[in-house]
Amino acid sequence: MTESPAPTGQFALLSQRRFLPFFLTQFLGAANDNLFKFALTVLVTYQIQLNWLPPKMAGLVIGALFILPFVLLSASAGQWADKYDKALIMRQVKLLEISVMVLAGVGFWLQNVPLLLLCVSLMGFHSTLFGPVKYAYLPQHLSERELTGGNGMVEMGTFVAILLGQVAGGLMISMPRSGATWVAITCFVVAVLGWLVALRIPASPSADPGLKLNWNPASETWRNLKLAAQQPSVFLSLLAISWMWFFGAVFLSQFPSFARDVLGGDEQVASLLLVVFSVGVAIGALLCETFSDRQVEIGLVPIGAVGMSVFAFDLYLSVNGLVHQGDTLLSVGAFVSHRDNWRVMGDLALLAFSVGLYSVPMYALIQLRSKASHRARIIAANNILNALFMIVSSLMAGALLAAGFSIPDVFGITALLNVVVAGLVFCLMPEYMVRLVMLVVARIICRLKVRGAEHLPTEGAAVIFCNQLSWVDVVILGASSPRQIIFGMDQRTFNTPGMAWFFKAIHAIPVVSHTDDPQAHERAIDRARRVLVDGGLLCLFSEVDTMKILLTHPVTAIRSRRARVGLLVWEPMAADELPR
Repeated sequence: MTESPAPTGQFALLSQRRFLPFFLTQFLGAANDNLFKFALTVLVTYQIQLNWLPPKMAGLVIGALFILPFVLLSASAGQWADKYDKALIMRQVKLLEISVMVLAGVGFWLQNVPLLLLCVSLMGFHSTLFGPVKYAYLPQHLSERELTGGNGMVEMGTFVAILLGQVAGGLMISMPRSGATWVAITCFVVAVLGWLVALRIPASPSADPGLKLNWNPASETWRNLKLAAQQPSVFLSLLAISWMWFFGAVFLSQFPSFARDVLGGDEQVASLLLVVFSVGVAIGALLCETFSDRQVEIGLVPIGAVGMSVFAFDLYLSVNGLVHQGDTLLSVGAFVSHRDNWRVMGDLALLAFSVGLYSVPMYALIQLRSKASHRARIIAANNILNALFMIVSSLMAGALLAAGFSIPDVFGITALLNVVVAGLVFCLMPEYMVRLVMLVVARIICRLKVRGAEHLPTEGAAVIFCNQLSWVDVVILGASSPRQIIFGMDQRTFNTPGMAWFFKAIHAIPVVSHTDDPQAHERAIDRARRVLVDGGLLCLFSEVDTMKILLTHPVTAIRSRRARVGLLVWEPMAADELPR
């Protein structure tokens, strides 16, 4: 990891070179993608009539052409991001974007739709190259305590860029006679600005310069998934993120039809729904840092998952049975004047807010727990899964609609599916629920305030010694650390009635003396050694003889030079400092 300044707030990152040029580069790239795609969609839907590309298929075809490179080339993009300097790759990708926008300008001038569709695929290739670099760059330049905030800013920037790009593309292409020209000029200027900003991105050295490239995308994708599967928390997070894209694609793809056929609104109402959704995701993503106390807090993920299902299902209930009658469509003003529509917008905003809470901690977890030498390739595998899940999402929605289900029915079914998928993920990885318990107990019930949290090591093997008064100390200490802590505790505490499930879920080590149970004693020593050999964080309590048992063992890795030994002291707050 490169040297970085002391951890700072997410908005303060915008004043620092290690983040601002990168943020602007990805923001401009996302905006340009969506400006170009949406302008082309409007062009072939309203202005150019093509027998081989009917308007109702235009959006699907453009979306498929854009996403196809993610499936075919993400594996190679991940290898390049691990092998070469990430800042250099981003600059080269921006040069590619400029070239594509020159070609797109010719296509708009000639109104040559096949050429413009080729540019869609090339922009998909551009985004495929940029994706692994984007998420592998952050942990290389941000500290562990900044990852959640940095990912929140990127998530917010992406959705705001999508919104601005689509709005700008729709407005410009609608300008009489000169619309296509303005789109072409703007896309070129934005691409050039992106390249100029990328020149300011600091060097990001290769994670694995000796990597031998594998040009077979199928075998490389499979290898990357196997790498991720070696860490169950990473692999399950990949699947959970891909499910989020499945879930979100159902709603985003149906906004135009939902606005027109169900709510009876015009195209501006469809744009309003997109605005509400984008702002909701952006706010949820930004607040992740506040809710998590500036650490990677996956306890927010179950909250987001519940919100996604609750508000998606309430959206279904609020519009179930509605079918727009007549040819007159509501303007934005008329739409918002109806009180019932505020429930629709509220559900949509809270659903999107929940998506932000759900996604940001998982992206941060993947960045944090993936090996630096394989991080970009694992993210590339995630991009492939995202693309496949979105394709399946479109097929499912299309099949349900063809079978006679209404758009609200599709929303309701998706909400119920989310309950099943989220429940399965949390059963397979109880750490999500454990962190939620820690979050509620420490932040809400106990109103924990942590001083000196910067002294908790954020990387490398380390040992924490502390006293223990009750099981609550385990919860509080676990909630205070951005890293997972493995606790070594007396077996009698481990078997506390009602808490044994919790200690098993956090992989605590039950410790017994050699005289009581020699085999269990050796297992405890081996597990403690393995935690430190793997560079983990081990916590020992002074209760009974736990600390003495582990520290006096002749071969325990706790005595290894690799492990730092520390002392954590919990100070009670003075009476006048207690929260009222």
